[in-house]
Amino acid sequence: MDMNRATVYRAIRPAPEVEVAATPARVSPRALLQQERKEVLELLNSQQFVDRSPHEVFSRLLDAGTYKCSVRTMYRILAENHEVKERRQIVQRPRYSRPELIATAPNQVWSWDISKLLTHAKWTYFYLYVLMDIFSRYVVGWLIAEKESAAFARQLISESCEKQNIQPHQLTIHSDRGGPMKAQPVSQLYASLGVTPSLSRPSVSNDNPFSESQFKTAKYHWSYPDRFGSLPDAIAWGRGFFSWYNDDHYHSGLHYFTPKQVHYGLATEAITARAKALAVAFEAHPERFVNGCPKPQGVPTEVWINPPITPANKQEVPMIVTPGLA
Repeated sequence: MDMNRATVYRAIRPAPEVEVAATPARVSPRALLQQERKEVLELLNSQQFVDRSPHEVFSRLLDAGTYKCSVRTMYRILAENHEVKERRQIVQRPRYSRPELIATAPNQVWSWDISKLLTHAKWTYFYLYVLMDIFSRYVVGWLIAEKESAAFARQLISESCEKQNIQPHQLTIHSDRGGPMKAQPVSQLYASLGVTPSLSRPSVSNDNPFSESQFKTAKYHWSYPDRFGSLPDAIAWGRGFFSWYNDDHYHSGLHYFTPKQVHYGLATEAITARAKALAVAFEAHPERFVNGCPKPQGVPTEVWINPPITPANKQEVPMIVTPGLA
């Protein structure tokens, strides 16, 4: 390839080092003197202006008939001293703790929430209250009303605790921070029943995952209408849906047992029946089971809302533990 001779010589001969004399920084004749900059910094950090922005300081000084420097110069002086930050006095919000709840049996931890149901009237809704056990996913109580109300929530919780024969200091009830959840009548009911309340962190839907998931199951069920025509229609739908959900829904989170089987201890019979069916299938065609006779999955032994974060578990997701099979 043809190449210019000068290009070759430049490539093989290093360029001579040229010392460049340091040019002193040019100072603008309009710049503040060092003493003036010090006075501006002291003024910005004074008791009168320490919590005010440079724009506000500049305006207040002008109102008092004083001019020190421009707003931009104030920012430059603050930046030189590493003091560009939020200067206003702002409220210190409390740090909400991350709820960590574990259930190892039914009626230890319940979760509840309220969801809107669309109606044919614009801006009008019915409200679905659902109270469920997180270990078994069994809906222990539900109601549909025309409004959100602490009175309805109190009624639902009270009747559900009575139906499930809840004893003092046995149960924790978890919810988000909606109005009815934090209302005084509900708090007083918790105290009278010996129930421990638990609340999600603000704007953290993952803190109440089981109720959120249950509402999605309800609204994606084939029987769920686009809109409800009347309150009796909504209640009739609820009776059919929750009967199916508790008694006939093989829940994936329960290893395909129904909530009723897990909640009332009927899963042991189902596990025995499944084991017998698998044993019969294995005896008939052992060649089809390369790993030996299969065994059915058991019921989860632990269910968490926000398990403790460890190096092996860094995601905030509901955790389910499956027992070993004999």
